[in-house]
Amino acid sequence: MAYEQFAYIYDELMQDVPYDQWVDWVKAYVPTGSTIADIGCGTGTATLALAAHYEMLGIDLSEEMLEVAQEKAMEEGLRIQFWAQDMREIELPTPVDAATILCDSLNYLRTEEDVKQTFTHVAAILKEGGRLLFDTHSPYKMETLFNGKTYATHAEQSSYIWFADPGEAPLSVVHELTFFIEEEDGRYERVDETHHQRTYPPAQYVTWLRDAGFRVLAVTGDFGPDAPSETAERIFFVAEKM
Repeated sequence: MAYEQFAYIYDELMQDVPYDQWVDWVKAYVPTGSTIADIGCGTGTATLALAAHYEMLGIDLSEEMLEVAQEKAMEEGLRIQFWAQDMREIELPTPVDAATILCDSLNYLRTEEDVKQTFTHVAAILKEGGRLLFDTHSPYKMETLFNGKTYATHAEQSSYIWFADPGEAPLSVVHELTFFIEEEDGRYERVDETHHQRTYPPAQYVTWLRDAGFRVLAVTGDFGPDAPSETAERIFFVAEKM
């Protein structure tokens, strides 16, 4: 399963990700002090950053990721509940004010039905008027930046080579990642991971949101306030439960 080995080196390799921009984006649409379910929270970096402003819940399919997130929360003295759940079947004992699906976590859903089912279940855990905020890879990014590209990086205790090739489904990509992780004796262990992602045109997400009972408040691109350009790499959505 994706992220099983990746969980333990994820934060080292994601040091340059602008999590502060996600925090600022959420703050623009969700009142301080609200309760937020951070869905697809991974190792909890964004969850912990948002905890300075909100009551947070962290939800992810990967128990390995959640173990790392829980350790980080304890180290920072934060009381955050982390739940191992599939976003397509998410359930909570009490409704929340808002839900976030950040850093293209939604793109790991591989079918249209998966996305529609997720929107329906998220609507069920929100209070009336509650908001859903999420971002996705753009079609441009899938077709151009992830089309037969190779990336590589070297961190303090690990390195990786990342091959991105088009998947069989429209606007999908298969990420083949090879990690070299330094052991205590100085040797490097090789770990291979395969990750599948898929996106859809922004208008399709808007239709599915409306079908799930949401009113779409904003569709923007690349952390900016404007509608996404043709070359935007990331699309941001804000919707409100009607």
